[in-house]
Amino acid sequence: MTTGRPWLSQQDAAAYLGVTDRTIRNYIARGLLPAHRIRGSRSIRIARADLEALLRPIPAGGGPDAA
Repeated sequence: MTTGRPWLSQQDAAAYLGVTDRTIRNYIARGLLPAHRIRGSRSIRIARADLEALLRPIPAGGGPDAA
C-alpha cells in the first residue's frame, strides 16, 4: 500500500485500519464510512481522510471521559 494515495480500495482501507474487509463493508452499510463507486465498475474507493476521521484519541487517565 502506497502511503501517499488519497483514495484506497476496500482491502487497503481494511489494512490501513487493521480490521477485516467485512468490517469496512459494515461501516459503509451503516453510514459510518463514506465510500464512492467508480462509474461503470463494482470497484469502491474510500478517502484516506474519511478513514482517519473514524479514529479518535483515547483520553489519558481514568476520568469520566475514559471509555
